[in-house]
Amino acid sequence: MIGTVSTDAKAEVARAHGCDHTINYSHEDVASRVRELTDGAGVSVVFDSVGKATFMSSLDSLKRRGLLVCVGTASGKIPPFDPQILARKGSLYLTRPGLADYIADPAEKAELVDELFGHVAAGRIHIGINQRYALEDAVQAHRDLEARKTTGSSFS
Repeated sequence: MIGTVSTDAKAEVARAHGCDHTINYSHEDVASRVRELTDGAGVSVVFDSVGKATFMSSLDSLKRRGLLVCVGTASGKIPPFDPQILARKGSLYLTRPGLADYIADPAEKAELVDELFGHVAAGRIHIGINQRYALEDAVQAHRDLEARKTTGSSFS
């Protein structure tokens, strides 16, 4: 697993959570580094939570018929683009899942929740609470989130 990060501290967190390699997109060419790590092949799937700043490098990191899953836009909205670029870059797939589509049916939601909690209980998924804020520090918590100073979950 290859993780992309914005700081060296976040690289340590990513490695502690199972990443075999980390790439700091603040000063490394992500797509070139991915190609180097995969012997030129690229990766099958990219989960991109950054958005605008990493969109093209995420596409360029995919192998032929790879899938880009856009799960957030921390750096801003992805600008409009010509969908033909997906064909030119190797018949790529692109999706932006929305939570509402996964929880609309109560029975399906319960099944997914049970599956998730089963993984947590079995120790396959660890939910790290890396920052705790007192309620009176809620404004600071929001500032830290917006400045991307946090990792994992934050609680007040």
